[in-house]
Amino acid sequence: MTRQLRPDAVLVQAVIAGALSFAHLHDLAAAAGQSGWKAWAYPISVDLLLVAAWRRLRAVGSSRLAWCWFLIALIASLGANVATAGFLDLAHPPAWLRFGVAGWPALAFLGGTLLAHSPTTAGDRVPVPSAPAAPAPAPAPEPVSDPAASPVPLVAGEDTPALPAADPAPAVPAALVAHARKVADDHQARTGSPIDTDTLRARLGVPAPMVDAIAAQIT
Repeated sequence: MTRQLRPDAVLVQAVIAGALSFAHLHDLAAAAGQSGWKAWAYPISVDLLLVAAWRRLRAVGSSRLAWCWFLIALIASLGANVATAGFLDLAHPPAWLRFGVAGWPALAFLGGTLLAHSPTTAGDRVPVPSAPAAPAPAPAPEPVSDPAASPVPLVAGEDTPALPAADPAPAVPAALVAHARKVADDHQARTGSPIDTDTLRARLGVPAPMVDAIAAQIT
């Protein structure tokens, strides 16, 4: 099955624009003193440099080197279109125009060589800001169980756990009890009142549990 060729409006417009720009560059080069095949070589050089810079941009991404030579070729093409529209007297071209046309081959050769043989480095690329990543949702806090608040299940037939027994009273030597009795009698003789546990502990120099055990025996 053969494919039917249909005219594309964009392609037709590109061909017309390219032909007009090509003719303007030829006329400008011829007015600047380039005759014969030389005048036809100038538009080819400008268009090839423009295409080479565009292909470099498409191949390696945004690059300062490619953008620089793309703008140089674009300015040369647009300048020729404007210059041939009556803004310059092409019958008597100015010196700067002849100088630019004469120096274009060397400039185009330099640009084409750099575009074809220069490696792409990380610093040559124009940084493109990336879209910020969406923050990850925070994990839900896990419930903390309180062992003291949770009831302890009781098993049928199992007795309730008994409470811990109180510490037994410390053993007190008989000599210490006799000495404590003398101290208590002396205190009552001097003050007329029984001795209290704090005073007895201070006189004997023993810990509080032992003083309580002594006081229970001498009273």
